[in-house]
Amino acid sequence: MPLKFSLRLYARLASLTALIILLCIVLFVGINSVRSQFWHERFSEPLLRWLASSSSPEQQYHWLAPRHDFGVSDARRLSLSPVIQERLGYGQVVVAENALGYRFLVAGPRGQVLYFQASQPYRDIAIATAQVLRVNLNAADPGEREAAAELLSAGLNVGVQSVQDPQTLLAKGMLDHVYQRGLAFYQDHGEGKVLIRLSDGELIQVDLPAPFNPWAWPVILLLLVASGGALTLALVYVLRNLDSSLRTVESVAVRIARGDMSARVEAREESIVSRLVTAFNGMAEHIQRLVNVQSEMIHAVSHELRAPVARIRFGVQMIEGCQGQEALQKQLDGIDDDIQELDELIDEILTFARLEQGGPVFALTEASLIDIVGQVVEEQQRVKPELSIEIDMDETTEQLALADLEPRYMHRAIQNLVGNAGHYAAGRVLVRCRIDEDHCRIDVEDDGPGIPEEDWSKVFTAFARLDNSRTRDSGGYGLGLSIVRRILYWHNGQAFISRSNSLGGACFSLVWPRKNNNFSIESRQDFL
Repeated sequence: MPLKFSLRLYARLASLTALIILLCIVLFVGINSVRSQFWHERFSEPLLRWLASSSSPEQQYHWLAPRHDFGVSDARRLSLSPVIQERLGYGQVVVAENALGYRFLVAGPRGQVLYFQASQPYRDIAIATAQVLRVNLNAADPGEREAAAELLSAGLNVGVQSVQDPQTLLAKGMLDHVYQRGLAFYQDHGEGKVLIRLSDGELIQVDLPAPFNPWAWPVILLLLVASGGALTLALVYVLRNLDSSLRTVESVAVRIARGDMSARVEAREESIVSRLVTAFNGMAEHIQRLVNVQSEMIHAVSHELRAPVARIRFGVQMIEGCQGQEALQKQLDGIDDDIQELDELIDEILTFARLEQGGPVFALTEASLIDIVGQVVEEQQRVKPELSIEIDMDETTEQLALADLEPRYMHRAIQNLVGNAGHYAAGRVLVRCRIDEDHCRIDVEDDGPGIPEEDWSKVFTAFARLDNSRTRDSGGYGLGLSIVRRILYWHNGQAFISRSNSLGGACFSLVWPRKNNNFSIESRQDFL
């Protein structure tokens, strides 16, 4: 995966993760703020309503005032908001958070408001509830204490039970605290409990409702649903874009199948299928090129085959009327030459087709380029003794003679260039060989008329012959230079043309890497 695309993908995943975390935090804080207020109101409601039921709570429960800022006042003096006043008018218990903790409010007697301040709501309300329960139980007769305990338990929404075996509380260290202060607050398995000592020494345990739990299962479930929903939306978005990109590729594939070889997928760098688009467009380019090459080959081959076949047919017809052995032999030699020409043409066509349609199956091996050049020059010199074919190489080239190449195909490429130069040369051909640590270069120059610069772009085109002749004397079939170009392509190199500065004619050059250790035919096919 490309580094830029990977970084962009990771950045989007990180942004999505941060967004989900932020969403969960907002939901957690928002929901728990409402749940916290609701829980505080519900938890304090039994105590406040019990206190408000008294005709004079500030006098009856005066011992609450020093610790909890407890009292009764007018709503205007308390500076209550209209919303709180409206809720109090409906008889609801209201909690208001302030700098000192929480203030609990409820409509009291004579239209006033009873208020109770708590810095630690759960602990303070638990202790206040236990104090109210202790005062009322101390005031009840011993015979009526059980009934009073049940009444107080229902009114204050707490559990009340007598402690039969005080020794069980020694481990908690509660007894000393109870005997000193009359009560002790503690938590057992997360639930609040208050141990009180009555005036006659009886120990009573007050069990309170569970404290506020911000991680209740509905909250966790809601966070999971919200996270899952955000992930689902992100996944739908990604899949929608992916489906849209794939549909685009599909539509272009359909167009190509219907014959529109110029159809291409618009490449977008940020697309998740950008590599697929690049590979698809490369495949489409390769298919279009193969189709064009096939069309050109069919057209050119039909034209190239027509001339030798016509000559063979004419020679066969002439054999019937030959007079004498010499005339017959002449016709047979002509037919043999035409068959040889057909054989060479077929070989050229097959080689060109094999190179164009995916490359030959060969492996680059370390071989002596100097030996190949010397062999080609020697062979061409024997074929054309009237020419002077020279080799030019320096000392460095002789020392670095070995290069990674396919000997048979490189021999064919150099042979095509030297043979082509010999065909048009006036009398001299120069083969210059240069090898350094990184590259190999072969320059084949001649002293012929050269090639006009405006035709340089055409010389490597299949079946292109700049003299427009189709006779046997012109030589070649317009495939030699195309084969040279493809052989260099498979060597990860290039073939190009220029003008010879030393001889004045054409100069064909081959350049490719000296070492192709990381090169493979399969990897090269990816770029066709």
